[in-house]
This record gives sequence, C-alpha cells and structure tokens, in this order.
Amino acid sequence: QVHLVESGGGWVQPGGSLILSCVASGFDFSNHTMRWYRQAPGKERERVASICSDGRSAAYRDSVKGRFRIRRDNAKNTTYLHMNNLQPEDTATYYCNAPAILMDTGYWGQGTQVTVSS
Repeated sequence: QVHLVESGGGWVQPGGSLILSCVASGFDFSNHTMRWYRQAPGKERERVASICSDGRSAAYRDSVKGRFRIRRDNAKNTTYLHMNNLQPEDTATYYCNAPAILMDTGYWGQGTQVTVSS
C-alpha cells in the first residue's frame, strides 16, 4: 500500500528557509521520479519540482528556480525540498508524489503546510 508522509512545514517570515521531507513506502521508490506539488487556498494544485529516480536531474517551476532545491536519498526512501528566500506567494500546502504512482492510484498524502508572512 502506497504511503507518503510529508513533514517540515511551518511558519516563516519572508526571506526565511524551510526543508520539507517526504518519506515514501509501498512502492519501489528508487525507480520512480518524485515530484513536489503545492496547493494554495482557492487555487489549483501545481508542480513545484521534480527529480529523476537516480537524483541526477531535476526540474523546477520558474517561480522557484534559484530558491528551491529538490533532492532525494534512495537509501531512506525520502525526498527533500530545500526552500530558501521564501515569499508570501509560496504559502501553500506542499505534497510529494511519484507521477507514475499518482496516475495508477490517485493517492495523495496529507501534505505539510507552509505559511510565509510577516
């Protein structure tokens, strides 16, 4: 059974930093691309960053390029999102997922809330 547990969210002031973690189980983590998504109140869920199965390549939405970094530790079945210079527009609930798993199961974890405000 697929299980994704996101953590690390919280409240920060603009310019602050957070590191999100996502622990996965129930599928072959090391063979799947992983992705972080976010959803702000009243808005569609959007992709934030992706990392390929071996961690050698990553992609980011334009608004977070240069501020966020995605990485993974396949030995720990964990994906991370390092977020720097956070801005109020980054406020959202953040989720991780494996696109292939999402397509098959429609499963989402509970997410972790990030709030950026002064």
